Amino acid sequence: MDDDLPSPASLRPHLRGLAPPPADAAPVAQGAALAASFATSHAGVIAFLTVATEGSFAKAGDRLGIGRSAVSRSVQKLEAQLDARLFLRTTRRTALTREGELFYENCRPGVERIVQALEDMRELRRGPPRGHLRIGASVGFGRRLVAPLLAGFQAAHPEISIELGLDDGPVDFSAADRVDLWFREGRLEDSRVIAQRLVSLPVRLCASPAYADRHGLPQGLDDLARHRGVGWRQASGRVAEWEFQVGGQLQRWPPVSTLTFNDPDLVLQAVLDGQGLAQLPGYQACEALRSRRLVDCLPQHAPADRGLWVCYLSRRQLPARIRVFIDHMAERIRALDLACEPPGAQPVAA
Repeated sequence: MDDDLPSPASLRPHLRGLAPPPADAAPVAQGAALAASFATSHAGVIAFLTVATEGSFAKAGDRLGIGRSAVSRSVQKLEAQLDARLFLRTTRRTALTREGELFYENCRPGVERIVQALEDMRELRRGPPRGHLRIGASVGFGRRLVAPLLAGFQAAHPEISIELGLDDGPVDFSAADRVDLWFREGRLEDSRVIAQRLVSLPVRLCASPAYADRHGLPQGLDDLARHRGVGWRQASGRVAEWEFQVGGQLQRWPPVSTLTFNDPDLVLQAVLDGQGLAQLPGYQACEALRSRRLVDCLPQHAPADRGLWVCYLSRRQLPARIRVFIDHMAERIRALDLACEPPGAQPVAA
C-alpha cells in the first residue's frame, strides 16, 4: 500500500462528492444533490483512503482517532452506496479488490490536488520555502556535481535543510525511507515517476597520454581484447560493460579488467595514472579531456547520450522546497560545460 498519501483527516472538508447531479439539473437542485451525496459519502471516502493507506482497519482507526468498528461501518456504508466491495478482508490481511483499486486510483488525483492547494496556502502564510529535503544520486554524479552546488542553494534558501545520500543501486521509490527526488544517469522507466531531463550525458572510452605512449590506442572494437581495462563493479555486483554504437546498433563489450573498483572516482584516477582504459561519463571525463590529461578513444563508436535526469514521484504533491530545489539545480547544472570534446583537439596517434 502507498504510505505516502497525506493524512485523510486533513481532507475532510474538501473531498468532492462522488455522485454529481445531472448536467441539466437546476442550480439549486444540483447544489442540494451534491450536498446530499457529499454528506453521505465523505466519511466513507476518508475511512476508505485511510485503510488503503495504512493497510488495516485498526491502523486506520488509530490514524483517524476513532475506533476500528467506526471505520468499518463507514466503509460498509460507502460500499453499499457504490454497490461494490472495496476490500478483501481476512484475519491476516486487508487488500483492495479490483473495484477498490479502481476507486482508489480515481480518488487519488483529486486528493492530491486538494492537498497541494492546502500546502500552497500554508506556504503563502509561512513565507519563504522551508523544511527538509532528502536527495539521492549516484556516487559519481552526486559527489562531483550535486554536493558542490548545495552550499549555493542553502545560501539562497537558508530555511531548507538537505540530506544527500549517494548510492549506485537501483532507485526504490516505494521504500519506507524514500527520497524526495533522485538524480540519475539515464531515464527511469517507471510510470509512477516524473523524469525531468537536465543535460545531455556523453560517455567516452578514455585513456591517459602515458598509456597511449606505452600501449597505443585501440583503432577498432576488435583491438580492445589486447588492452588493459579498468572495471567498475556496480552495486548489483556485476562489472559494468562498455557500450558502443556500431552501425546504429548498441553493442555491449565486457572489459578485460586488470583493475576493478566499486568507486567511480578510483576508476577515473586509475585511468589518469595510465593503468588502463575505462568508459567514463562526461561529468567525470570532460575536464580532463579538455586539458588533454585524457584521450578520447574510439569516438566514432561513442554510445548514444543517456542524459542526466531528476526524478520524483508523480503521485506526490510538490511542496515549494522541492520546486525551488529542482529549479536551482537545473539552472546550475545546465550552466556547466559537460562537453567531452576538447576544442580543436586532434586524436592522439596510436
